[in-house]
Amino acid sequence: MFKKILIIGCGLIGSSILQAIHSKKISKKIFVLEKSKKNISKIKKIKSNCKFIKNINNEVSDVDLVILCTPMSQYEKIIKKLNKILKSGCLITDVGSTKQNIIKLKNKILNKKLNWISSHPIAGSEVSGPEHGNKNLFSKKWCVILKEKKQSSKKINLIIKFWKKIGSKIVLMNSINHDKIFSITSHLPHLIAYNLIKTAQDSQKIQRKKLIQYSAGGLRDFSRIAASNEIMWRDIFFNNDNIIKAINLFTKNLNSFKKIIQNKNNKKLISRLSNSKKVRTQIVQLKQDIAKPDFGRE
Repeated sequence: MFKKILIIGCGLIGSSILQAIHSKKISKKIFVLEKSKKNISKIKKIKSNCKFIKNINNEVSDVDLVILCTPMSQYEKIIKKLNKILKSGCLITDVGSTKQNIIKLKNKILNKKLNWISSHPIAGSEVSGPEHGNKNLFSKKWCVILKEKKQSSKKINLIIKFWKKIGSKIVLMNSINHDKIFSITSHLPHLIAYNLIKTAQDSQKIQRKKLIQYSAGGLRDFSRIAASNEIMWRDIFFNNDNIIKAINLFTKNLNSFKKIIQNKNNKKLISRLSNSKKVRTQIVQLKQDIAKPDFGRE
């Protein structure tokens, strides 16, 4: 499918992509640019048939596909280097979780001879690091491909073919809809999880009791996603403007719950809890590997 692929950044997602490419024999040669010596040591233990490079140089000038798997705050520096090295027509994609910022960056700095089609595989985990990589991580999981005006249909089809080859199902979406949707379905839940841990810590200090060591299933299970990579989530929170609206809406509903509880309004509370239970059931039934989402494609 490709002669040469370059993966930049090889944590959980990069390592999983690497293993999937190797397993499916998608490329004759795979280059990996990873700065962490610890990560490189872990990747070497994985059967992946890749070559490590220390920097972006002429050795990778003729790659067919570049996959950015670093925190989004590193994109600008990387793209400026790729602009000088890559051959005309090379395809670039990324796995970032916010998209409007990426589209703006691309339009601002990308060399016109290159093609950047942004992707978002919905297949993450609370764990990080290449040792947790899995060649089947993307199997039957959705991958959002960002649709823009004046894109090469040939290149779009190529990146769709790539993600399908490693097991993903595809949905096309514009950057505005993407960031609105994932601010609620992904970004807000992570923010709440981080804040829940902060609340538990503060409560420990106030009560002078070791509350966290007695954490029941609720705190443990709900706070699971707070174990995610902090640099990645900093970049997400800073780059999705919709998160503020999501926080405001959450705060409004939380205050409403507070008022219902203070007033001991049995009817309203039971109604809220019952409705939430129904929605939760729908979420479970609409498993990612079963239902096709309606993402308001344009």
